[in-house]
Amino acid sequence: MSNSLVLASALLQNDDVGLFASIFSSTISCFCSGIIFIIVVIGLWKLFVKADEPGWAAIIPIYNYYVILKIVGRPWWWLLLLLIPIVNLIVSIIVAIDLAKSFGKDAAYGVILLWLFSVIGYLILGFGDAEYQGPRSEERRVGKECRSRRSP
Repeated sequence: MSNSLVLASALLQNDDVGLFASIFSSTISCFCSGIIFIIVVIGLWKLFVKADEPGWAAIIPIYNYYVILKIVGRPWWWLLLLLIPIVNLIVSIIVAIDLAKSFGKDAAYGVILLWLFSVIGYLILGFGDAEYQGPRSEERRVGKECRSRRSP
C-alpha cells in the first residue's frame, strides 16, 4: 500500500499509532529519495565536467538528459522518444551504452551500471579514471558513410 493510502486510512480510523507510522515512513522515504537525488547530481556533475559540459546542467531535470544526448552524439529529438512507452526503455539503454563507450567502457558497463544502477555508474564515471573520448554514435555514423562510399 502506498504511503498516501496508509496516511489516509490512519486519518480515517483516528489511529494515532498508524498516523505516526505513516508520517514517519513518508518522512524517511522523502529523505532517502533526496539523498539519492543528491548523489546522482554529484556523479552527473563530475561526468559533465569531464565531457566539457557545464556541471550545473546536472541539476535541471530535462536539460541534463539533453546534455547526456549531446555528450553521446545523439540528436535532441531523442528526448521526444522518451515520452513513448516501451520505446523509452530501448532509447535509454542505447544512450547508456553510448555513454559508456564515450568514456571508454563496454556495452555491459552501460547496461548494468549506467542503466540498471545509474547512481553507482555515474559516480564511477565521474570520479574514476575514465576519460571522455568523444561521442561514439558519431563514429558509427561516419563508419557507415565511409563503407557506403567504398561500395560500388
